Amino acid sequence: MQTQPKSGPAYFMQGFDLIFTKGLKRFVFIPLMVNLLLFSVAFYYLFQQIDPAINWVLGFIPGFLSWLRDALIYILWPLAVLMILVTFSYLFTTIANFIAAPFNGMLAEKVEKKLSGRTLNDEGLVGLMKDVPRTVGREWTKLVYYIPRAIGFLILWFLLPVVGQIIWFIFTAWMMAIQYLDYPFDNHKVTFREMRNQLSRRKGKSIGFGATVALFSMIPIVNFLVMPVAVCGATAMWVDEIRKDTL
Repeated sequence: MQTQPKSGPAYFMQGFDLIFTKGLKRFVFIPLMVNLLLFSVAFYYLFQQIDPAINWVLGFIPGFLSWLRDALIYILWPLAVLMILVTFSYLFTTIANFIAAPFNGMLAEKVEKKLSGRTLNDEGLVGLMKDVPRTVGREWTKLVYYIPRAIGFLILWFLLPVVGQIIWFIFTAWMMAIQYLDYPFDNHKVTFREMRNQLSRRKGKSIGFGATVALFSMIPIVNFLVMPVAVCGATAMWVDEIRKDTL
């Protein structure tokens, strides 16, 4: 049953309700475990690297400017944490999605069936295994799209203080939208180019959805739930607003 269109953030929040819906909870388990494991390991490793990185930067400051070194510690530490959180929210989500892509696709399929009443695939585990090459290949397509743009926006991050950071966050939000909204598109064999065209026609809503995903990815503990929540919310947006214009 189709519902009234919502804002991008509202679709993401709907995902929290959907992951606890009867009939969907078992399909949430594997994406949730993948996210939990990778986020825990990655956060621990990255935060261990902050002090050595800051000390390396401060090593370039002459001894007679020790007062500046002390001041920079209080500036660089929160900036380093912020950069790790913003960058981490997409980079490690990409790794997690490579591993969980087939299961995320199945979760999107089950959510679509729950919301629309239409069945895409009844082959179960056999269908999942058949789809592994395609879903992993789709993740590579996203990565190829991401890398050159990320390099350019990272350069802006350093060259244009504040403005560069804002641009980087908007780009991250756009990539989060592509990452999760692509699952229902891919389930229907819609091309990556057509998927981007459809999201571009709804750029404000898509970036709103992606920005919410990125922000929740920065919240400890909550970020463990982000992957399945975002898949469910993105699929709800597909069912309500995009499916009829795409198929």
